Amino acid sequence: MRKNPVIPFAIIAALGIVVMIIVSAAGLNQQEAIQNEEEGGGEQQEETANADPEELFQNQCASCHGGDLSGGAGPNLQEVGSRYSAEEIEEIILNGKGSMPPGLYTGEQATQVAEWLAEQK
Repeated sequence: MRKNPVIPFAIIAALGIVVMIIVSAAGLNQQEAIQNEEEGGGEQQEETANADPEELFQNQCASCHGGDLSGGAGPNLQEVGSRYSAEEIEEIILNGKGSMPPGLYTGEQATQVAEWLAEQK
């Protein structure tokens, strides 16, 4: 007795269709989650505005300046407060300097990080 050779292909095709339906449903759920996150994005920005300046530094700056301010790709900032005032540091954060890109932080966050760095003497 011979088996029908079409049956394995039909099973594979049916499984493929089921997998596509599952993946599509998961994608729709993710799309809704992304839309909800975008709508609530302002709340997250407010939370980071009140964040600890050292935490802000660790989030954006430590990758180049080192977690302990010792430098690396960026210059050493351990005694930056003795070289620059808080206003000058904020100006650098806002406008960039050398290979440092401008606008990593703006507004209150830039002020907080600048004041914290100015205390490093």
